[in-house]
Amino acid sequence: QVQLVESGGGSVQAGGSLRLPCTAFGWNIGHATMAWFRQAPGKEREGVSWFSWSGSTNYYADSVKGRFTISRDNAKNTMYLQMNSLKPEDTAMYYCAAGFTFPPRPVIADYNYWGQGTRVTVSS
Repeated sequence: QVQLVESGGGSVQAGGSLRLPCTAFGWNIGHATMAWFRQAPGKEREGVSWFSWSGSTNYYADSVKGRFTISRDNAKNTMYLQMNSLKPEDTAMYYCAAGFTFPPRPVIADYNYWGQGTRVTVSS
């Protein structure tokens, strides 16, 4: 059974940092396109960062460039989202997702598997 599990969410003050891990169970994500999405209350889900596991380029939404970093650990079948200089507008439920399209895009329909989400709250 394919499963993605996120963790690492929490409440921080503006300017703080959090790291979100996403671990895949039941399959090898060595050839998957992976992404982080987020959904704030009352807003649509949006792509935050995405990459193809076999590629060398990481992509970021303009709103998080320079503050967030996506990374991966093949041995642990895990990807991470390091979030620095957090702002109140980063408050959202964060989801990791996996799919098989290429090139990687922040398009919800491209992703077949989703985690349950982890909540991030940033206070001013």
